[in-house]
Amino acid sequence: MSEFQSKIKTIEWCKTKQGGYSIMVDQTKIPYAFEKVEIKTLDSMFDAIKTMIVRGAPAIGIAGAHGCALFALELLSKIVPIEDLWQDITPLNINENQRKEFFEELEKGFNYLNSSRPTAVNLSWAIGEQKKIVENSRTLDLKEVCANLINNAIRLENEDIEINKKIGDYGAAVVPKGAGILTHCNAGALATVGYGTALGVVRSAFAKDNTIQVYADETRPRGQGAKITTFELVKDNIPVTLITDGMCSYFMRNKMIDIVVVGADRIAANGDTANKIGTSTVAIAAKYYNIPFYVAAPKSTIDLSIESGNDIIIELRDEEEVTMVNGKRICAEGVKIINPSFDVTDNSLIAGIITEDGIFKPEELKYKLKVSA
Repeated sequence: MSEFQSKIKTIEWCKTKQGGYSIMVDQTKIPYAFEKVEIKTLDSMFDAIKTMIVRGAPAIGIAGAHGCALFALELLSKIVPIEDLWQDITPLNINENQRKEFFEELEKGFNYLNSSRPTAVNLSWAIGEQKKIVENSRTLDLKEVCANLINNAIRLENEDIEINKKIGDYGAAVVPKGAGILTHCNAGALATVGYGTALGVVRSAFAKDNTIQVYADETRPRGQGAKITTFELVKDNIPVTLITDGMCSYFMRNKMIDIVVVGADRIAANGDTANKIGTSTVAIAAKYYNIPFYVAAPKSTIDLSIESGNDIIIELRDEEEVTMVNGKRICAEGVKIINPSFDVTDNSLIAGIITEDGIFKPEELKYKLKVSA
């Protein structure tokens, strides 16, 4: 496994006597500032996901797991003060009605959090993992339920980095020496807990060959490539060139791009892939110029419950993301705006899907990968 270490950790649980809280990088402020915020309630986590303080499918998933633990602590604190969750082993003196209400409210809160962003399947996957903990803890003291949810959130958080490193190392094997690598949006350390998926491939490739060059699409309308991908790569001293979204064909035609690697927010059973808007356009251009187009994503992004990309819900976001830049309107008043946050890349355009278990053709996913449907 590559020894390259990214300097960024996006989200982590901070333990306290009262259970703890989530701390994350505020990605809405990058590249102007690198600040972390503390998230201590379910509503705050919902807002952090909705407003893209935390973004990127794997990072959203971990935020969801943290949010579930936070809500359990909120509910418990309404029943009894939490003095020391980790040391006080005295059983709580509560009645069955209080227990019943606790679990009912927990379910409602989990479902509410799951509605914060609809496209990235990692959110519902992580919340599903926390629901399993709840089901297995129903006979336990409520303090133990909270502790189990926290510990599971921390487990998922730690596993994410190791998964990304495996993705990176599998992906690095298909990157030619001295390659020009094009990526779209941000699928790096800041889209995950650390290291990254598409940028995990870049990091692992760079560890073996420091002559590679990265080309980052700016990724309108929110500019995640310009603001976040370039920020990460400059911070890690990996050569990167920023290009606008419409320039990819120019660089492909002039043989400056040897491979495309992107992340994903949801992958259907047939390999159709939802990723940031504009990804499909890049894939079509890559197919025309005979450049391999790869998707890098953990198995938690694969949704075998849907047959194709036609079943993927595409999030529509606020018009002002398109009409406003740095607080100023860039188009005429009255113009109609449609702002889909994602598009679907057809499986026929994808050379391979890079996971922690290896690289698979899109049509192989449902047969070769063990993924929870």
